[in-house]
Amino acid sequence: MRKLTEIEQAKIKLLTKNRISLTLIEPTQTGLNKSIMDATGTVRSFLKRESAHDYEQQEQGPNNKVIISTIVHTGFKAYQSKASLYRPLTKNGDPRIWFYGLTKIIKANEILGIIFFDNCFQIFNLTQLKIEDLLNTTILNPFKELVNEIKFGNESISTELIQKLKKISSQGYIKSMVNSDTGVGRTLENLLGIEMNSSKTPDYKGIELKSFRDKKNNRKGLYAQVPNWELSKFKSRVEILDNFGYWEEGIFRIYNTMRATGRNAQGLILKIDEKKDYLIENSDKPKIGDFLVWELETLRNRLLEKHKETFWIKADSKIENNNEYFHYKEIEHTKNPMVEKFEFLISSGAITNDYCIKRTKAGAVKDKGCNFKLASNSLDLLFPPSIKQTL
Repeated sequence: MRKLTEIEQAKIKLLTKNRISLTLIEPTQTGLNKSIMDATGTVRSFLKRESAHDYEQQEQGPNNKVIISTIVHTGFKAYQSKASLYRPLTKNGDPRIWFYGLTKIIKANEILGIIFFDNCFQIFNLTQLKIEDLLNTTILNPFKELVNEIKFGNESISTELIQKLKKISSQGYIKSMVNSDTGVGRTLENLLGIEMNSSKTPDYKGIELKSFRDKKNNRKGLYAQVPNWELSKFKSRVEILDNFGYWEEGIFRIYNTMRATGRNAQGLILKIDEKKDYLIENSDKPKIGDFLVWELETLRNRLLEKHKETFWIKADSKIENNNEYFHYKEIEHTKNPMVEKFEFLISSGAITNDYCIKRTKAGAVKDKGCNFKLASNSLDLLFPPSIKQTL
């Protein structure tokens, strides 16, 4: 898809501010002529995340075509249509999508906006639709009604969570459940009644919670994601430890940060293979070279899955009698990460990857995963404008 214009980007930011999740397609002239569009990886991820459609479960051929109701928005009017989602018998069954009558509202290389709400597609010409005017006018219109219905439905959960966090904040400093780096998050989740788990889904009714100590340059954790071991030269975390581990305080371990802007003390660096769409970890040891691989599409999807809506919760920390105490004091509320910037943020060093692997005295290897983190000053580079609120 082409780069969005500044006007189109402003429209996306306005929709994001109103809690609208959407995906985009740029129809080509050939596609419009043939009534066919590719369902790109980004579109497929969106449809799966919104429980609209899963192409991975769809068989090829016309008999397996799926039809979904669609509302077409043209401004102060909207009309009903249909969408067809299918995988042809030819071309390896590459996923396709088409909206009936699409050529009436869009030209080649304009941008089509796609929302999925109430089991129905809501589509519009992002390039041409005067979104700000439609949302600000006092005249009732279908697009404004749609945005308000989605916005206020989503706000009820975040409002509920904010009220709970305000109540927690009013208690002042609270003793940490555990004396460890994870204490700030585990303590808050316990106060909210969230049981400790290893789920990859967001923490509170679809909202991800990320608590952190108020320290300068404190990186923000995004998520943990293991490499694709089948594509990687190394096949386990044990190989990572055996090749790059070191002794410290009587423990054989590797606690390292990897970035794309330079090698660390172990000679490790991240790099991107644009042709294969891989993130690769490389060693300066000639016999090892490239040894870990992540598929970038997997990393983008994890970002969308984990951080569709996130509360970044800042806490003051103090130590008394060898115990840590937290005062949760501020929220930064983000939505809909801009996944197209993921590779840039890796290349610039804003997104890094951490290991925390060690071998116990009994010989077992323990680790806390491969953790992707974002530089403390880069939140606005990955997310549209956020909302800050003091508790």
